[in-house]
Amino acid sequence: MKKLYLFGAAFALGLNAHSQSMNENFEAYTAGSYMGNNSAAWDTWSGTVGGTEDTQVSTAQASDGTKSIYFVGSTAGGGPQDVIVNFGGAYNTGQFQFETNFYVVSGKGAYFNFQGNTTVGQVWSLNCQMVQNGNLILDDGAGNSLTTTFPIATWFTLTLDINLNTNEWELLIDGVSQGVLQNTVNQLASIDIFPFNANNGGNNLSGFYLDEFSYLHTPYVLPALNGAVTYIDGVSGIATQDVMPTVKIRNLGTNPITSFDLTVDYNGTQIVENITGQNIAPLAYYTVNFTNTITLIAGSNPLSATISNVNSFSADMDPVDDIKTLNLDPVVPAPGKMVVAEEGTGTWCQWCPKGAVFMDQMTTDYPDHFVGIAVHNGDPMSFADYNDPMGVLISGSYPSAIVDRLPALDPLGIETDFLDRIIVAPKAVLTIGAEQNANILSVSVTSDFDFAVTGDYRIACVITEDGVTGGAGYAQSNAYAGGGSGVMGGYELLPNPVPAAQMVYDHVARIILPSFDGQVNSFPSSVTPGSTHTLNFQITLDPSWDLSEIHIIGLLIDPTGKIDNAGTATKVEAEANGYIEAGVGIIESVSNSSLNMYPNPTSDMTTINLGVVENELVSIQILDINGKIVAQKLYGELSGDINLPITTSMMESGVYIVHVTVGDVVSTSRLVVE
Repeated sequence: MKKLYLFGAAFALGLNAHSQSMNENFEAYTAGSYMGNNSAAWDTWSGTVGGTEDTQVSTAQASDGTKSIYFVGSTAGGGPQDVIVNFGGAYNTGQFQFETNFYVVSGKGAYFNFQGNTTVGQVWSLNCQMVQNGNLILDDGAGNSLTTTFPIATWFTLTLDINLNTNEWELLIDGVSQGVLQNTVNQLASIDIFPFNANNGGNNLSGFYLDEFSYLHTPYVLPALNGAVTYIDGVSGIATQDVMPTVKIRNLGTNPITSFDLTVDYNGTQIVENITGQNIAPLAYYTVNFTNTITLIAGSNPLSATISNVNSFSADMDPVDDIKTLNLDPVVPAPGKMVVAEEGTGTWCQWCPKGAVFMDQMTTDYPDHFVGIAVHNGDPMSFADYNDPMGVLISGSYPSAIVDRLPALDPLGIETDFLDRIIVAPKAVLTIGAEQNANILSVSVTSDFDFAVTGDYRIACVITEDGVTGGAGYAQSNAYAGGGSGVMGGYELLPNPVPAAQMVYDHVARIILPSFDGQVNSFPSSVTPGSTHTLNFQITLDPSWDLSEIHIIGLLIDPTGKIDNAGTATKVEAEANGYIEAGVGIIESVSNSSLNMYPNPTSDMTTINLGVVENELVSIQILDINGKIVAQKLYGELSGDINLPITTSMMESGVYIVHVTVGDVVSTSRLVVE
């Protein structure tokens, strides 16, 4: 067993207090015996020991001596082993050190978590997953994470050295520091060892041995006066962004804290908040929301938060926890890059308020790089041509979001995917132009290519509207009412459902042209760097839309279906950019004018009426919901009142997109085959 060393002068105050510890090397137990029967400190999640949830002593591997314990699982859900080791209490002050030796079997992974409360299943403090590829991910489940590597099929020592006073959770592999994590749940009571390997690229196979298992908690004796900085938030983002830090302090003294100063220092700039008139009890937290901003800069640079003048004293009785430092390395956006989040939502969906809250927050935090589109389902704001394919991508799970059409995720994860995508250089930068004549809005989406591309790149045009209100059907179901499900942007203060009169909806998708998958043949098959291509759209404006609240969005969709880049503008901004009429590089115009197609739905045949056509080339293209062409025909030049019969008897039941090209104008409609 390695000797456990403790660091930090602050803990000298606590060395005479009672500490809690365990050192276990399994050598005293019979091979094949269950740990829950061997030791009262070893338990299972359900409390039933000596069975499938428990772990057995093994002689197949050992880092020292001849024995260890073994965990194995082969399902996505993990288990059935699920072992709990209680730490003798729930700790949120003092120093805690956990250490054990791991042997992760080749081709398999490992997992454990720390539980925050003495009753398991209430609070997860920390997750540690070791993936079969050698990646180790430490996270608190709320966005703070640390990624490193571990040796495969080799014994190694994993140490977590945790200063609970300053909220610094340091990970060491074989004694070498891998980084420090601040934790949203700065408390721990037990470890849950669980064979699980489904996240972060895991292959659902888990197999690992543990040996030399130990922990040690050294308590902290509170001095009379001590203010500590424990958590810094609100400082993530992208370079050049202005952010307002949020800093959490804690009273780690026996006297109440009534006043203090808090200073944030970053890149030579200091911002200060002077807090007075408080009565912060011993061990209580207080959150300071700064009213001034700091500007994030590119590169790795320290940001510190320092508490001073506690209760007007120049220094408190423990200076070690007065300052907390983070290294910030803001994301640097690729030039011209915008990231699109399409959110599946509905007024009937009780958890959908969180999608609205996070979409609004992203728009506020990243106004120059984020495009939000709320795709409604089953309510008066639903638009079938958008909602139907969106529902397929999110597997009908509401609320869900897709960022640049990556795999669906909970709206809480939008920012993570956004920060991953914002650094990816786009193939082209999009500019939106527009002009209005009567009730027709002509839109130009111009793509300036910085890179050569080949393949079926496509353009789609979306109209969204902010500030949408309404009557029947606009009341929002709200699972957050009453606060029982936590704080959610003020929805916890509203009833369930929220009356329509109190609801205002933003980012509402009104239309997408020509379809979810974009316009076929938007570009030549090969596009050279430096070239410019423009696609025109004609949009019949709905009189119910507030034109001062609409956004015109162009989507550049790559051949895999992902969104490469986007451009967005308000109607005023698009008109100021100017509408680019057909010319060199312009492929065609796309219209949302309704086709006269009957019967629809149909089973055997439908007829498309074009009205009067005067010497125009006419063609029809029919695509399934995935964008695959199922039928197309070039009719040549036609004149007169044109009716085009379409046989559908050989088509599978489902929804199809019909593009009818007359001259240089494309009209689009849905066809339902029963």
